[in-house]
Amino acid sequence: MSPLMLAVLALTVAVAAFVQGSSGLGFALIVAPVASIVAPGLVPVFVLASMIPLNLYVAWRERDSLDLRGAGWITGARLAATPAGLALLWLIPERGLGLFVGVATVLAAVVSLAAPVFTPGRVAYVGAGAVTGLTETATGVGGPPLALVYQHRTPAELRSTVAACFLVGEVASLALLFATGKAQASELGWALALLPAIAAGAWLSRLVHHRLDARRMRLFVLVFALVSGVVLILGV
Repeated sequence: MSPLMLAVLALTVAVAAFVQGSSGLGFALIVAPVASIVAPGLVPVFVLASMIPLNLYVAWRERDSLDLRGAGWITGARLAATPAGLALLWLIPERGLGLFVGVATVLAAVVSLAAPVFTPGRVAYVGAGAVTGLTETATGVGGPPLALVYQHRTPAELRSTVAACFLVGEVASLALLFATGKAQASELGWALALLPAIAAGAWLSRLVHHRLDARRMRLFVLVFALVSGVVLILGV
């Protein structure tokens, strides 16, 4: 990776950490398409590993707002669907993974933008968890289903619950990827190298997360996802 590409990725990671730390979603939607363009081999391990310290921080920062019931149903379904996400990695050729990431990102963003107001229940939690387990394991992108479920709840509840669900799921996905030989220890090096960028974005989000208009931030993230996903599709 050239110094310019590394700088682009570092800036993207910092912005994504700020956005997710502020709004509760957006890291994978922002980073996965860019990483797929800069270095396709970074998806999904780099995205999953980078999100672990960020989500650990957000979940702890707003632990008082955590929805334990919803998180429990989502996590159970997400873990059950993780092997299916791994199967996608075996079925989709490496050259086609970027296209899959782009299409999945665009579809997820469109669904999230078009969804009507509703009160989530057990079915919604289980459905969101299952879809997240499938897409996040294969591509690193799993936020839109969870954002869809919690989009009409308080920002603090969305941030803390989504972070907690992500945290458990990311560890499970990485463990399965390593156990089946679909990930290598060397791939974690990029996540460690860009940890300062993640920390910078998370720290900045601490200064503003309670002041931001969550709906506008969510709109920004989803529009960005649409644009980046389309660019990735056209570039494949």
